[in-house]
Amino acid sequence: MTATLTKTAAPPAAATVARKRRARRRGRTVALLFVLPALLLLGALVVYPVLFSVGRSFFDASGTRFVGGDNYTEMFRDPATLKAVRNTAIWVVVAPTLLTGLGLILAVLVEKIRWATAFKLLLFMPMAVSFLAAGIIFRLAYDEDPDKGVLNAAAVGVHDAFQDTASYPTARARDGEGLTRGADGSYRTGTSVSPGDTVALGLVGVAPKELPAGAEPAYPAAARTAGPDELRGVVYLDFTPGGGGKQGVVDRRESGLPKMEVEAVRDGKTVASTTTAADGSFRFPGLETGPYTVTLPGSNFAQPYDGVSWLGPALVTPPIIGAYLWIWTGFAMVLIGAGLSTLPRDSLEAARMDGANEWQVFRRITVPLLAPVLTVVFVTLVINVMKVFDLVYIIAPGPVQEDATVLATQMWLVSFGGGNDQGLGSALGVLLLLLVIPAMVFNVRRFRGSQR
Repeated sequence: MTATLTKTAAPPAAATVARKRRARRRGRTVALLFVLPALLLLGALVVYPVLFSVGRSFFDASGTRFVGGDNYTEMFRDPATLKAVRNTAIWVVVAPTLLTGLGLILAVLVEKIRWATAFKLLLFMPMAVSFLAAGIIFRLAYDEDPDKGVLNAAAVGVHDAFQDTASYPTARARDGEGLTRGADGSYRTGTSVSPGDTVALGLVGVAPKELPAGAEPAYPAAARTAGPDELRGVVYLDFTPGGGGKQGVVDRRESGLPKMEVEAVRDGKTVASTTTAADGSFRFPGLETGPYTVTLPGSNFAQPYDGVSWLGPALVTPPIIGAYLWIWTGFAMVLIGAGLSTLPRDSLEAARMDGANEWQVFRRITVPLLAPVLTVVFVTLVINVMKVFDLVYIIAPGPVQEDATVLATQMWLVSFGGGNDQGLGSALGVLLLLLVIPAMVFNVRRFRGSQR
């Protein structure tokens, strides 16, 4: 009887198992149908280009001749590529570190202000700006002309607030008019003068509208005679408005040049110095008898301070990293702030109750608890930094493009920006892929670990 019951119960069990298997197969088929468009798109846009680039990297520039690993060898011989690798290393070390640190500090500080949401929104807004627009904005901000570049305008303003600028940067002496130019930019009389003499030092190159306010005619000062123990003179603009006048002679309508430094030099040493008056006159009283040279120091004609060459060959990479920080600081702050909001408050309050100050709480409790979040943010930024292209290409001017280039821009320049060598460009793309893969794998494992 028992055997009979067992035999009659077996078929329903087998049928149930079969139905479950068919249901699973049907479910897999339906899932595959839903995933298939995405897989096709992924294969067309990611897998195929990667495989094609790997294969293309083993051929020459024309793509017709197999060269093996020559492109990879040439890649590490090319000075421009080595500079791109160096700049990429600087980006990978500096940018993610600064962004993670800034994001952590801002996330902690934002928790302590009233308008936290508005502040987060303000810092996150640059993320809505495209890299192209951000590059144009910072290209203008870094312009060397203080009238265009806001940073140089600020630098010039601060510099001029603490140091006076030259009054006559464009002034110069006419050739053969008695003044000789020194190697330091100064002007001096070609012949010696003595106490009792009056000298007239004529300059040109100054527009009448650029004369200092209060400048007076130089003619009355030039007509004065010097005493036996003094040396007199006048520094004037040897130009008559409206035409006329005579070169080398102080005419009645010619203006003096006030606030000009003048020195009396004897045996190579400055024995007296003064500043010209409103009419350009100067005098050195109480001089000993003997020959002197009257000198106009080069500081009178120094060019005005124009600021910093932000996008020059020696400084181009840090300003571009600064633009990148402006864009991504909000991202780091919001992500770290989300991790900060999940921290157990009882641990923080317990530390404060035990007498720990805010710095100790931050260093010994907040940072260790946020270590997983900080790691994810840092690695994500490393991956993003390795692919940076837009900012470098747009902000760096053409003459210094090679000094600012990174692997992504070098890959484009070699392939399409004039090099027309897709073989070498593909090898650079493969190198960039190999550098990014470890960081991506690390991030994926981190995400899986956090889900468990």
